[in-house]
Amino acid sequence: MNTDTAYWMALAHELPAWSFSDRDGWKNEDKMNLIIQFYHDKKMSITDFFGLSEENLKDDFLLNDRQINDLQKVKSSLANYAFLAENLQGSGIEVIPVISSDYSKTLKENLKKSAPPILYIKGNKQIMQEKSIAIVGSRDASDVALAFTDNVARQASKEYKVIVSGFAKGVDKQALDSAIACKGQSIIVLPQGITTFESGFKTYYKQIIEGNVLVLSTFHPKAGWGKDLAMARNPIIYGLAREIYVAESKSSKNRQGQETKGGTYSGVMDGLKKGRTIYVRKPDVSEKNDNNFLIQSGAVAVDFNGDTLNEDVSGAQPENNSFADTVREILQKGQFSADDMLKKLESDWKPDKLTKELKKLDFVDVRKKGNRNYFSLKGTDLPTLFEFS
Repeated sequence: MNTDTAYWMALAHELPAWSFSDRDGWKNEDKMNLIIQFYHDKKMSITDFFGLSEENLKDDFLLNDRQINDLQKVKSSLANYAFLAENLQGSGIEVIPVISSDYSKTLKENLKKSAPPILYIKGNKQIMQEKSIAIVGSRDASDVALAFTDNVARQASKEYKVIVSGFAKGVDKQALDSAIACKGQSIIVLPQGITTFESGFKTYYKQIIEGNVLVLSTFHPKAGWGKDLAMARNPIIYGLAREIYVAESKSSKNRQGQETKGGTYSGVMDGLKKGRTIYVRKPDVSEKNDNNFLIQSGAVAVDFNGDTLNEDVSGAQPENNSFADTVREILQKGQFSADDMLKKLESDWKPDKLTKELKKLDFVDVRKKGNRNYFSLKGTDLPTLFEFS
């Protein structure tokens, strides 16, 4: 087994995680910054990086004593991960680091520095490079939500789009089953370690062998299912998908009888803040769910077949979503001044108003040079995530 693989696994799982109670830990962004430094800037393999002296780590990477100590602990776990990596290889499971050309480009583009350092996969890895769609919703989905999911999944499969599924009860499972029924391709994103999915590998053995199902996990291979892992998996589902459709978002009550929002609601609101276009099924007046609220918050209303509704069914401000999409499209071509942006937007706004509106979009980076503001997509000045592959 390549030593690099064992180091990637140790780097992903052994560094202490940052938390509000322990702010000395490592955020995912910290790990990605380190990868950028040694791989892109220094042109080093991960094995060469871990072979550096403490002096080199301090002088060349500006790491402090605590960080260096954390990395030494990573090195001490190498033997265990080398053994685990051998077992994974023997089971047909691949370890894909973020620097690999096999890593999902869609995931890197959507999550940027929040992208997981490694992916564990089994199946046809080319699936990760195809057009993709996620259909999300409640575990306790209504019949109409499940029928909507079936419609959209089957149509997407006919258009050769990959269905990204979180493998949860309800909408997720329906999307997967519908794709399989019409010989479409799917990615199963696990809320657990990949070696704990033994029964699933047996169930989908035929589809995996045929190249139509890819099983993917970002967690330690031996990690069992947990609610926290299920929540941490949701951004991966959204990140792997180029298009996101919401069948149904429902509130639920906790043990204290308080109403709480589910993972679908949180995922959609987070996606909207980041400027993503999210399509939400327009509910009937008799339905009790959060779909209309999501539409009013900026999501795009769609009908039972997933087709965009032309009329303003949201009662909100559909131009806001169009504005965000247009801005993103412009900034994908580079950095622009306020005057240039106004020309491209064909807007009669003043530069100050434009700046105010653009600052509301989480994906826009605003930088001042002299007396002028310049706008770009956040993360585009980092060669990292787009030049690894």
